[in-house]
Amino acid sequence: MDKLLEGFIINLSSPVIFLIIAGSLYTLSKGADVLVSNAVSISEQLGIPKMIIGATIVSLGTTLPETSVSVMAAIKGNADLALGNAVGSIICDTALILGIASLISPLPLKKEIVNRHGWIQLGSGILLVLLSLPYSNIKGILSEGGRINQLSGFLLLALLAAYIYISIKWTRNQNEEEAATIAQGSVEINKVSVFIRLIIGMAVVILSSKVLIPAVTEVAIRMKVPNSIIAATLVAFGTSLPELVTAITATLKGHGELAVGNIIGADILNVLFVMGSATAVTKGGIAVPPEFFTLYFPAMMFVLALFRVGTIVSKDSLKRPFGFILLATYALVTIISYV
Repeated sequence: MDKLLEGFIINLSSPVIFLIIAGSLYTLSKGADVLVSNAVSISEQLGIPKMIIGATIVSLGTTLPETSVSVMAAIKGNADLALGNAVGSIICDTALILGIASLISPLPLKKEIVNRHGWIQLGSGILLVLLSLPYSNIKGILSEGGRINQLSGFLLLALLAAYIYISIKWTRNQNEEEAATIAQGSVEINKVSVFIRLIIGMAVVILSSKVLIPAVTEVAIRMKVPNSIIAATLVAFGTSLPELVTAITATLKGHGELAVGNIIGADILNVLFVMGSATAVTKGGIAVPPEFFTLYFPAMMFVLALFRVGTIVSKDSLKRPFGFILLATYALVTIISYV
């Protein structure tokens, strides 16, 4: 099936391939939307605390496109696509999406929650860089790059389980009013139909990623652009669409704190869930090209550190000027990627 799809795409004209990419990105994001909305509905009916829904299920749902694309890419041998997608999504989520959301309206901050998860967010980025370093050949880092071994993937997945556990523990200490949710005033639902929609959403995400990967790979070959660069920009933006839609919707409805929480959770999961899954299924681990050490890792760490500083110095909300800084950072990284 995969070989037939690749052969079919190779014989298509470039404009048609771009249309396929656009269509795949659209269905990818819509599939994730279906997963998220139905997960929220059924979780509320089962009596799961609202904060847990936002901090775990929503973030897990919106990072499913990144995970699906990255795991499929790693299995097919396009490991740099997996890494570029995860790192690029962190940059896109934090700089572009939060930048847009804070321009729409200042984003309220609940300092205790933001600081707890914010330090984990920054620490996850640092951990990813540390796991990528070639400790036996540090001097060759800018010419030969590094590698994330398979064992590191299992470590990240173990940390993912620990993060979910501690998030639930923290959430249980919050009162019901603080446990905000995207969906309010839920009504009784048919749990069977919701479960079916969950399965359909998951299938759409997986099938869309199967079409997206060979299409993006073919474009990269024709444009003579490394897969990692394409992944860190075009694919990263496309797979971040669920976070973008969630952030804008929450902000417009006056729940900007949900946008902040979703992005922080998505960044953490891009390291622990996306990279953990992609690396764990790759026996030889994932190679880290030199350009990640010269551009993408520094850009990722700068954006995460900038956001961390912004949340610390801000009194009660992220203001619009901070949004402009984040957007300018994203624009600069994207331009440098292609230049």
